[in-house]
Amino acid sequence: MAESNFVDYVKIYCRSGKGGRGSTHMRREKYIPNGGPDGGDGGRGGHVILRGNRNYWTLLHLKYDRHILAGHGESGSKNRSFGKDGADKVIEVPCGTVVYNAETGGYICDVTEHEQEVILLKGGRGGLGNWHFKTATRQAPRFAQPGEPMQELTVIMELKLLADVGLVGFPNAGKSTLLASVSAAKPKIANYPFTTLEPNLGIVSYRDSKSFVMADIPGIIEGASAGKGLGLRFLRHIERNSLLLFMVPADSDDIRKEYDILLNELRTFNPEMLDKQRVLAVTKCDMLDQELMDEIEPTLPEGIPHIFISAVSGMGIPVLKDILWEELNKESNKIEGKVDSIAHRAKDLSHLQEELKEEGEDEDLSYEYVNDDEDIEDLEDFEYEEDWEEDKK
Repeated sequence: MAESNFVDYVKIYCRSGKGGRGSTHMRREKYIPNGGPDGGDGGRGGHVILRGNRNYWTLLHLKYDRHILAGHGESGSKNRSFGKDGADKVIEVPCGTVVYNAETGGYICDVTEHEQEVILLKGGRGGLGNWHFKTATRQAPRFAQPGEPMQELTVIMELKLLADVGLVGFPNAGKSTLLASVSAAKPKIANYPFTTLEPNLGIVSYRDSKSFVMADIPGIIEGASAGKGLGLRFLRHIERNSLLLFMVPADSDDIRKEYDILLNELRTFNPEMLDKQRVLAVTKCDMLDQELMDEIEPTLPEGIPHIFISAVSGMGIPVLKDILWEELNKESNKIEGKVDSIAHRAKDLSHLQEELKEEGEDEDLSYEYVNDDEDIEDLEDFEYEEDWEEDKK
């Protein structure tokens, strides 16, 4: 990963802007005695906003921009002049970004569409000027509301690729070769383990101009949940997939055993992933004849579709596409929210710190804020009510 610019995990500190305080100004002009209160309202603090951008494919641009600070609202002034709103801070993220609370591990939001905007932190509302508090019995109020305080939050952003089919298998199972043969993707292919060091996406063409997206992740091995190999860090990219394609080479000692090992590693990572539709592809079958395939077939797992393929010779590839398309369009895959419920699960706090350390995100991101408004003249008796005017948001 040292030579790669693919970053799918960052931890950043976010802070919205505080609201500007209302003005306590009293109108003083020649020939206008007892002008009365005319202090304006404070401006709204800036929001921290997430915006989906399909032109980004990684979180690299946030790796070295770890403090996101929105602008503060300005104070009101005389003649009922409103303070200027604080500048919003927009964070451009790739589609498929999920945000979690770094302290609790709780799910916050998800950005899946281009130009979709989510307000991560709201800026504080500006305080009301003293002219709002003028009454028949209190004609010269010398107080105003302070602005609402800012909000602070440290978040974890994870990129989870948007794809229909996810490839699951041991290193050198033929996942990258299959992706290259059925799509225009050009993943690295070589005859040694862990050739793939980052996820790859490819669009697979089907009949009648139809298509679906396939995701290839680095191979996992037995014990990956304990940190062996590349661990389970890339399995988050297939949490959104509707269908998992398990790939086991035909020259394996025990195809059923390897399938069970892969299934157990998924269960360790996220038990809900076992609810997904599954298909088994026995790869590298150009070395087998029909008699050997007939002997292997009874030993394969029951209850899931299986097929013998060879990405090099093209054997079984058209039939594989048919099976994948049929499984993707089953009614069980059309249940609204089924995939999101898996991708949006809260992070396990027992492993959160270990995961942060593995990703190099465990450093202190605290930000010291210096309050330069010690001379604010306001009353602390005012409380902020939720029924403020909508235009003050």
